[in-house]
Amino acid sequence: MLVGGYGPDIALIDQALAQTFSRYAVDPTRIAIEGFSDGASYALSVGITNGDLFSHVIAFSPGFMRPPSQVGEPRLFISHGTRDSVLPIDPCSRQIVRQVRGAGYDVVYREFDGPHTIPPAIIESALDWFTA
Repeated sequence: MLVGGYGPDIALIDQALAQTFSRYAVDPTRIAIEGFSDGASYALSVGITNGDLFSHVIAFSPGFMRPPSQVGEPRLFISHGTRDSVLPIDPCSRQIVRQVRGAGYDVVYREFDGPHTIPPAIIESALDWFTA
């Protein structure tokens, strides 16, 4: 994403969504994009850029975000471990949360005492948030 843009990923996501929407009744107010680590950075960037499609973005331990534009107002759930040595919390999630809150996004932020992982309680919290 940083070097070559989004590449073929967006086309593949579009195909998967089109196929899903053609086969199943999908509630358009409940479409989330989610990721962990670099996948969380990607989810934030794609979700904010496509906030007219994704109503929710779940980002577990993101390192950064680079949305080329801001469309819509997806709700955001971000979590991060305070002892993360892979993507340290201060320059990563804490900075991201300040940025997205400053831009007016509805953000739920959960810090936990732990390393670069997703504890079960954080997963449950994210699912409860998404399904509320």
